[in-house]
Amino acid sequence: MTHFRKTILAAAVVALVPSVSYAQLEEVLVTATKREASAQDLPFSINAQSEADIRRTGATNLEELSRNVAGLAIQNLGPGQSQVSIRGVSAGQVVRDQPGVKEQVGVYLDETVISLSLFTPDLDLYDLNRVETLRGPQGTLFGSGSVGGTIRFITNQPDFEEFTGSVEANLNTVEDGDVGGHFKGMLNIPMNDKAALRIVGYATEYGGWIDALREDGNFKEDVNSGGRYGGRITLALQPTDTLTITPRIVFQSIETDGFNREEVYNLFANPFTTTRPPVRLGERQQYLRLDEAFEDDTMIADLVVNWSLDNVDVTYAGSYVDREILASRDASALTGSVSVDLGFPEAAVLIPSNLRDTTDLQQTTHELRLASNADGPFNWVVGGFFSDVEREYAQRLPTPGYDAVTDAVLGAGTAAAVSNGYGPDSPYNSDLPYDIEQVALFGELSYDITDRLNLTLGGRYYDFEEERRFTTGGLFSNGDDQVDSTSSDGFNPRLLVSYDVSDDMTINAQASQGFRLGGVNDPLNVPLCDAGDLETFGAFQAYDDETLWNYELGLKSEFDKVRFNAAVFYTDIEDLQVTLDAGSCSSRISFNVPEAHTLGVEWELVAYPMELLMLTFSGSLLEAEFDSTVTDSNGNVLGGVEDGNRLASVPEFQMAASATYTFPVDAFGSNEMYVTAMVQHVGDRFTQPSDQVAGAGNFVSGLPFGGATGAEVTAVDLELDAYEQVNLRAGIVWDTFETVFYVDNVTDENAQLSFDRERGGRARLAYRNNQPRTIGVTVRKFF
Repeated sequence: MTHFRKTILAAAVVALVPSVSYAQLEEVLVTATKREASAQDLPFSINAQSEADIRRTGATNLEELSRNVAGLAIQNLGPGQSQVSIRGVSAGQVVRDQPGVKEQVGVYLDETVISLSLFTPDLDLYDLNRVETLRGPQGTLFGSGSVGGTIRFITNQPDFEEFTGSVEANLNTVEDGDVGGHFKGMLNIPMNDKAALRIVGYATEYGGWIDALREDGNFKEDVNSGGRYGGRITLALQPTDTLTITPRIVFQSIETDGFNREEVYNLFANPFTTTRPPVRLGERQQYLRLDEAFEDDTMIADLVVNWSLDNVDVTYAGSYVDREILASRDASALTGSVSVDLGFPEAAVLIPSNLRDTTDLQQTTHELRLASNADGPFNWVVGGFFSDVEREYAQRLPTPGYDAVTDAVLGAGTAAAVSNGYGPDSPYNSDLPYDIEQVALFGELSYDITDRLNLTLGGRYYDFEEERRFTTGGLFSNGDDQVDSTSSDGFNPRLLVSYDVSDDMTINAQASQGFRLGGVNDPLNVPLCDAGDLETFGAFQAYDDETLWNYELGLKSEFDKVRFNAAVFYTDIEDLQVTLDAGSCSSRISFNVPEAHTLGVEWELVAYPMELLMLTFSGSLLEAEFDSTVTDSNGNVLGGVEDGNRLASVPEFQMAASATYTFPVDAFGSNEMYVTAMVQHVGDRFTQPSDQVAGAGNFVSGLPFGGATGAEVTAVDLELDAYEQVNLRAGIVWDTFETVFYVDNVTDENAQLSFDRERGGRARLAYRNNQPRTIGVTVRKFF
């Protein structure tokens, strides 16, 4: 047994056998539906943060909220672009041009699934009841998108009794950046004793902090500024005491002027050029020839019907999701790098080029659940689920004047001959429509063997059908027109044993299986590949389903003044879907690794050592490694996928701690004041498995341009450094009024969140980083 595994198991023993005296916490979660009750039967697998928790931490999105959730890792690549992993189950970074890769964590807004690989909606957290994090595979009740776990945003529902409302205003400034702020509000309107309406609206302006060097030597400041605007309208109808009908509309629009990309090399801005001014880009800087943008318009219409019969609760949940996403990037370096390879003149290499990735999504779901509600030792939940996802992904590369240069260098008529029906002056075009249908049947049976011992058995049968068509055209493409399909069916079981040691402590043991649908890789962009990349990556086409077994032992306890949850777990993964850059091809591929595992311990502690002081401490210690080695046709290890190497994007250690002191005051008529200090530590990580291979950080462009020979080496440390973030808050509370002053990222830590390489690093190298020190004030009014 390795030293690391001994450390984890030793920590687990300490976590599961607490020796201190506890008292009951002030807040107790309540379950609203049978699905939530089932989830809460896993005390060590759920972290729920209440509306008060959200306000205390100042969280406005999932990434900020996750700082106090053990085992949850978020790669925030910008507003509307986040990747979520739980307990180290991670395939590495997913980028914009991999629409076939399925998510590993399911994200739900109440009863509606909203997760979408890289583009899970970055919903505002205003007027939420709580956020739940269910760790480990949740296939029984939440389906294939929850192979690693599930996150649920539980919103406040309309209240039939009382007219209430709230407003919140914020103003903040980012260090060496722009000014931001928001205004949010909620109204709850009882219409009569059978109808109520709840309305939420918000508008947020993000202050940017990335500066862009332009071709003329000037800088454009704060190019990643933007905004988020939206709201929810929920109507609750209660025609009888046993029937509630809740239709809702959710809408949100995100717009940003750029991306949080800090570049270390660009074909046009690097220290190696001689006929062009040499450039060494600094902290939080990038080079642009064109402005960039990200847009995400989301509309969710859903309906929930709850009908309580004598011994059965019937729930119907239906939803329709419509999203339109645009990622508009400056691809001048990418297109220019290909132009150098083709022998185009320098003037052609310098033509500005805009890569526009668009996603158009329509998703329809229907779910029907029946759950027992009678008293007794036997309880059950059964149901059926159907979803239809139509997703159209497209790329265009508008580059004005490129056809004329192509015909001049490669021969008249070349551009038209390779267009495959697409328009002029776009050397790469693609259309990739998907249609994915899922049918599932699920159920759980729970039996109280004794007053303290409970046994739960569950399972989910699933059947997936996926069809896609891949069409390309332009000089950089193969002129593809390829139709592919993927199908899969199977059964995911779950077994849970729960024992109440006392009224204050429960221990659980669980075994559960998870599943993620496989798929088909896009063909490589052959005109952009060198011979070695074609040989290495050309054989990767389809990849299989990913499956895993999760085994865990956990504890949940609530005593006098302490709540303590802990778990030790082992996950055995088969056919892990790993993503890699396909060298110089400007393509990415997914393939299966036969065996991998995660092993770890996680804990959550909330304590009141004295009446006015609250302390929290959560964290995880994790080993996530490959147990198989994948080689290419020459026997070389492929992309760092070697037995014993780490899984990508996974910190071995992360923790969060906070202290809140509340004290009564009698100034300006206020009731109390509080101060909060929070610290988060995230350990070192790798963006891709290949980043841990010796020499992987030495990049050579091979592109003679601007006086550079192309043989120069740009050395980059691909191990993303561990980092800490400290946040401070001070608030004054009146009966219906609150003012909060805060400083986030007090030490102005410039954290490396991920590493991005354009065309295998030949065109551009960059880190994605976090928001600098931010100082602000928030004012809230409740009525």
